[in-house]
Amino acid sequence: MSFRVAFTGGGTGGHIYPALAIDDAIRAEYDPAHYEPRFFGNRHGLEAQLVTTMPLTFVPSAALQRKLSIGTLFTVLQTLLGVIVALGALRRFQPLMVIATGGYVCFPVVVAARILRTFGQLHCGIALLQIDVTPGLTNRLLAPIVDEVWTTYEASAPYFRGKAYRTGTPVRASLTRKVHPSRARLELGLAPERVTVVAMGGSLGARSVNEAVAALVTRRTLGDDRQVLHISGERDHAYMEAEERDVGVNHVMLVPYLADPANAYAAADVVIARAGASTLAELAATGTPAILIPYPHHADNHQVSNAAVFAERGAATVIPDAELDGDRLWWTLDAMLQPERLAQMRAAAGSLASSDVGRKIVSRIEFLMPARVVESAEAKETGRE
Repeated sequence: MSFRVAFTGGGTGGHIYPALAIDDAIRAEYDPAHYEPRFFGNRHGLEAQLVTTMPLTFVPSAALQRKLSIGTLFTVLQTLLGVIVALGALRRFQPLMVIATGGYVCFPVVVAARILRTFGQLHCGIALLQIDVTPGLTNRLLAPIVDEVWTTYEASAPYFRGKAYRTGTPVRASLTRKVHPSRARLELGLAPERVTVVAMGGSLGARSVNEAVAALVTRRTLGDDRQVLHISGERDHAYMEAEERDVGVNHVMLVPYLADPANAYAAADVVIARAGASTLAELAATGTPAILIPYPHHADNHQVSNAAVFAERGAATVIPDAELDGDRLWWTLDAMLQPERLAQMRAAAGSLASSDVGRKIVSRIEFLMPARVVESAEAKETGRE
């Protein structure tokens, strides 16, 4: 029988890449001939573009509402439709493990898995990945009906009433391979010896970060020994292209997105980014100093909590979004881009990396999946019981 795993998550890269990293870890441990993954996502999310290593099943879903409004009815109808679609898809696929990595599409999929398991139509373990310090609404609602919640930070444990198991945040295998900065810069089309700042606007684009970076490179002098790789996100790319092209910017490369940012991290002396937990795990895994600008509009401010962990350890400098502009960014960079300080920050970032995350998660999968149920079913089929 195939080892079938259902992943669910989506909307942003921060919810998709951890699922792909867990997929990498399983492939490293299991014979691919007997491993069968499937991703359950939303047709309109980034997962439709980024998930290429396994089949996709699209499930209707909508953002959960914290307050009653006209949108609440739409959310309820979409969620109910999503549960119905997921019930049929999971019953046909029969996974031994369901892993939810974040995003509102997780809600109907996990609810469907629990319903099927309750009525004996599915034998599987169910786990949530909680990589932010504080959980969002979807994970808070789902925690009571799952078997385990895999966390990155000890501070997350009180939210989950004994279900938390600290694994760390999984990162893609490509990010753990050592690449010399000069080689990575050449592969990206950058000058190999220049001090390199990588600005990440996020998978969807972060307008305030992008605007501050555009102001930095168009209104300030970088110097001949520095360069910027500006990853704007698809949504803001045309706007940023007009901003940066019109003034004839030198030593700046603008790209809409990098599906695999391994070379960008390897090339960077400093990364400018939001403080999503997946990004922070990548910064830690690659030992990269950062300027973090937490997204200010989440109801639980979880990016502020995430960034504080890195700032307290000396791995990052934090600029509140409301205080961000090109001048503040320039002065912050100028203070950071000193060899001794960068070395200290690299060491601090590396100290935050979780060790052997993939193996830990695989061990939890093996613990949770109902192997004895499967063996019993196979034995009955062959007449051995």
